[in-house]
Amino acid sequence: MSPWRNPWLLAGGLASGLAALAHLACVAGGASWYRALGAPPRVVRAVEFGSPQPALMAIGIAAILAIWGAYALAGAGLIRRLPLLRLVLVGVAAVYLIRGLLFRPELLGRPDLSPAFALWSAAIVFAMGLIHAIGLWRGWDQL
Repeated sequence: MSPWRNPWLLAGGLASGLAALAHLACVAGGASWYRALGAPPRVVRAVEFGSPQPALMAIGIAAILAIWGAYALAGAGLIRRLPLLRLVLVGVAAVYLIRGLLFRPELLGRPDLSPAFALWSAAIVFAMGLIHAIGLWRGWDQL
């Protein structure tokens, strides 16, 4: 399928790629970037003390997001078809949507987050889930 016939999955792939880059920017930018992008204070402190764990977690999350982005781009027809394309894209959309619905900090296991940050981040992630879901719905027969 041409990406111009399914701009939703193209947008989803780009959004996942940008999210992956944001996580890598934290690793490159250090504690101030983790803080600015909403990392809990304990993670920021770990970065300040030189712990490798926050960087490893951010790199792992970035890798997952990059894979999700690649699947969305494959669904859009921009790159070659990947294995289990439909199944993975359904899972990606579901994870984004569920995470977006869990906007309350205590539901996320993150009581350290401000309610405003939790709401904005949930809205962004929910929008990413909707974009993927619409792309799946519109392109299901071609996937």
